[in-house]
Amino acid sequence: MRKRMNRSFASRLDGWDVPHGRSSWPLAQPFAIGDVTIPNRVVQPPLAGIANWAFRAQSRRHGVGLAVSEMVSSHGVVHDNQRTNHMLDTGHDDGLVSIQLFGAHPHVMADAARRAADQGADILDINMGCPVKKVCKTGAGAAMLTDPEVGARVVAAMVAAVDIPVTVKMRRGLTPATSDPVTAARRFVDAGAAAIFFHPRTASEEYTGRADHSHTAELVAAVDVPVIASGDIDTPLEALRIVEEVGASAVAIGRPAFGNPWLFAEVLHGDRRAPSELSDVVDEIARFGADVRDALGETRGCAYMRKFYPWYLAGFDVPGAERDELMIAPTLDHAIALLRQLATQDALQPAS
Repeated sequence: MRKRMNRSFASRLDGWDVPHGRSSWPLAQPFAIGDVTIPNRVVQPPLAGIANWAFRAQSRRHGVGLAVSEMVSSHGVVHDNQRTNHMLDTGHDDGLVSIQLFGAHPHVMADAARRAADQGADILDINMGCPVKKVCKTGAGAAMLTDPEVGARVVAAMVAAVDIPVTVKMRRGLTPATSDPVTAARRFVDAGAAAIFFHPRTASEEYTGRADHSHTAELVAAVDVPVIASGDIDTPLEALRIVEEVGASAVAIGRPAFGNPWLFAEVLHGDRRAPSELSDVVDEIARFGADVRDALGETRGCAYMRKFYPWYLAGFDVPGAERDELMIAPTLDHAIALLRQLATQDALQPAS
């Protein structure tokens, strides 16, 4: 965890040799998914257990053109599960929002799609990338890539059920040996998918190694709809490469933005935005935490925010005792007070 956090902080400082003299910055240009115009090419992707409305609001404040929900169970929707229905709430979204659904049964996914569209979704996404066993064992997530016809039937059913664009979020396949993303993506597009979100690792690889976007380039060349690339897009230069060299229509930035929402604006504008002072980081945490409390309540909000504190503090020499106290803070106000106390310590600066 510590090594991962340090890499996250390093990404705030590296990758800044953006070429001078450019007449335009392509990430700031609009693109379209179906008949929906996205104002720029920076997307906050679907993030299970993360992308509630508070996280989406933060992503938009930092510039994303499209924010996607956390993964929503289609069966939970059609069975009127209270917590699942809460995940469909778009009332706090003041920009374009896509709702991601998961499931393998076309009629269930179609019913859930209607409910999500009625709740105000601008776009619907189908999860065909989740590598988690409890999802895959139901035939959903990345398991749908083993038989593209199953996925195509789901796409077709959802496209017939709603009048908003339907997209697919997919990985390269289940394993490197069995992957055939081009065939799968072509079948989904034939069934009506308006865009493909593509992560070039397979489900078996999860997040190991570095994402190989040569696979993304192959997919871009094979389909005639926008491809939104994801996977290790952690600097403006990498985002620029993905758009200009790989040919993706847009970039989706997930894990690299955990604790570093300024990355969205850096990729959007091609300049430095991340603060170096802990006090500025704490201000961002406080604003985000207030929305989290409104979204989840005090108890669930506290648990949710504990995921984020290590990401935000990556690279700062916070003593272990203070870190431990932060992780057991009983309320969000207590946690913010601890963070503000840390920020007043003049000696507490980013680690070299």
